[in-house]
This record gives sequence, C-alpha cells and structure tokens, in this order.
Amino acid sequence: MPHRHRAAVLTVSDLGSRGQRIDTAGPAVEALLGEAGFEVAERALLPDEPDQIATLLRKWADEADIALAVTAGGTGLSPRDRTPEATLAVIDYRVPGMEEAMRAASVVSVPTAMLSRAVCGVRGRTLIVNLPGSERGARENLSVLLPVLGHACSSLRGDAEESADTHARLQGSQGSQGAL
Repeated sequence: MPHRHRAAVLTVSDLGSRGQRIDTAGPAVEALLGEAGFEVAERALLPDEPDQIATLLRKWADEADIALAVTAGGTGLSPRDRTPEATLAVIDYRVPGMEEAMRAASVVSVPTAMLSRAVCGVRGRTLIVNLPGSERGARENLSVLLPVLGHACSSLRGDAEESADTHARLQGSQGSQGAL
C-alpha cells in the first residue's frame, strides 16, 4: 500500500487574513490533495507578509514532517504579491519543470497566466509548490502537477520502492514520451 504523504496548505491573502474575503482556493486545494491520497495535516491563512510565509514554510519543512507544502495566492505582479520571494528564501533548489508545466497548461485558456511568478522547490525533504490565489487557478495548476506529486514526495522522502513503482506506472501510462 502506498505511503500517505503529509501535506500542508497555506492560503496567502491580505483580505482573507482580515476576514474580508472567504478563502475558496485553500479548501479546494485541500480537497484535491485529499482525493489524490495526501493527508492534509496542516492548514493556515496568512497575509501577504514574506517573513510570516517563510517562517511557516520553514516550520512545516523542518519541524512538522510535511512532504508537500502548497501555497495559494501571492504569485502575481501586485506590489503585495511576495509568496515567490518568501519561497525562494527557504528552498534549497527549484524544480523548474513543475513551474513551466503549470504556466504552459494555464496560458492556453488564461493568457494572464504567463504573468504568474509561482515557484516550485525543495527544502530538505519537503516539496513546496506555489499556486495562484483564485480557486480556479489553484485547481487548474494543481491538477497539472497531481500525476507526479506522489512520485516527487516519495523520491524526496527516500521511499525507493514506492518511487520506483510510481515511476514505472507513470512510464507505462505515458509510453516513452520522456523520462521522469
């Protein structure tokens, strides 16, 4: 039976953190992750404050044994959108293919998706993924990544047998269209 990876979801929204907007992106992300077999163990809502975002991402990665930390919001061009900078401050390295895949899939239906500055990267054994703050954008972008998230987390966690099984299954479903 595959390992059920622990996930955390952070919504980044000034209005949401003040109770002036209902967060629909975070619950949508949580539901999609649950359906994909992740255990959503942590959930938070913070304002667009890079220091607070970075502190929480560090805590989840370093202390809470989170395999996947997903943020929703703060990835656009607004002066307050600083989730990518907070993420870059805490990750060890980026996973640019995930970033590229999200933008490439989204720009087909939403041209402004090319303005997304979302970052995907790794801190220790935790994968951190930035998603847009709109429910639709968060769902669409996460859906692009869902087929590989379990494999990515298993690889980071050293679950060699599960990672190999997932890799073989993905290769089988994709044919020989590229290595993972």
